[in-house]
Amino acid sequence: MTQNRFSTQVFARHRHGLATVSLAALTSLALTGCGSELNDGTPQRESAKNLTPQERPSHPSPEQEAFAAMLATYAQTCPAPGGKPSVPPAEPADLEPTQSLAPGERPPAEPIEPAPPTGPEAELNDRDWCASVHHEQRIVEALQKVAQPTPATVRKTLNDLGYIDEHIHGLKQDGRTTRFYLDLRESGGRLCETGLAAGETSDVTPCVALASGPFTVTTEKRP
Repeated sequence: MTQNRFSTQVFARHRHGLATVSLAALTSLALTGCGSELNDGTPQRESAKNLTPQERPSHPSPEQEAFAAMLATYAQTCPAPGGKPSVPPAEPADLEPTQSLAPGERPPAEPIEPAPPTGPEAELNDRDWCASVHHEQRIVEALQKVAQPTPATVRKTLNDLGYIDEHIHGLKQDGRTTRFYLDLRESGGRLCETGLAAGETSDVTPCVALASGPFTVTTEKRP
């Protein structure tokens, strides 16, 4: 009888030990599944699908790198970024053209000063204003060759020139023409272009966008 009690106690202690080991193993597995730290104190790596867009690494695509290089190329002959808005200098008083007067009309008592510039001309800095000329010339020349300027053909034409989709906005058919915007902001600038694809009468003019954030046009003179 004493031997049976001894065996029962030994078996009970052995079973209790196994239960303790099993519980510890299960606890370890549960902690590992919940993203606990590794033995060296380094947190386990979460799966990519659980990361927010802000947490994912951001690397420019080859197309984005080529687009940025193109903007830099056309701006390299222009003034450095961060300049003040471009304001054309006023003509000297002694070089102002004389106006012919009708019979009996008197000349004005004071010289007439030119009105200050308004619109994109007054808001874009020298760098943006300079770069806009390069972009407008090549875009207009390409659009003049598009016989049927639909949103699809205009997008393809702009893509062929190096302007990527994420910087093309507002493609919209307007009768037999197509209107669009181009986001050309770089180095803190505010340059954008508003365009009208209309075959031989195509036109592109500069506009002004917010310096940062989503593309938003603030000032424009539509062609």
